[in-house]
Amino acid sequence: MREPEEGWEAQARSVLERCREARVRLALAEACSGGLIAARLTAVPGASAVLERAFVPYSNESKEDLLGVPGPLMREHGAVSAEVVQAMAEGLLARTPVELVLAETGIAGPGGGSPLKPVGLVFLACARRGGAVKVERHVFPGNRAEVRHAIATRGLALLLEGFAEKS
Repeated sequence: MREPEEGWEAQARSVLERCREARVRLALAEACSGGLIAARLTAVPGASAVLERAFVPYSNESKEDLLGVPGPLMREHGAVSAEVVQAMAEGLLARTPVELVLAETGIAGPGGGSPLKPVGLVFLACARRGGAVKVERHVFPGNRAEVRHAIATRGLALLLEGFAEKS
């Protein structure tokens, strides 16, 4: 299943316009989507005025090294958890000169799922500097590509919502 290009382009353009108008810079940590959110944003001309940096912390070690997610936290809760995605968002804010961050971690499949953490399980976290971290849990249906597209679509929507909460 392929999304209509116009839908995600309009969504990405909205995120960039809202951020640009308020002089808000953005950083991303995409553990499951592999940079798809950043790809959508950078497909829009002028994204560099808003998107300061994006990480793809795919391994547990990279979550720890790049974002400061504590190893014991990942061992206790698993890399795909509300606690870890919150720590990812907090680490992004602590390590980057931006005002708005989005982090995600999940299981895109086709393997890697379990009864407690099925394929399609995704946690997203959005935070504004000086504000609370909003964490969401989703179980997206579909194959690997569909799950990744769902993460990117929901992630961009969450950025718009997070932006609205503090503006």
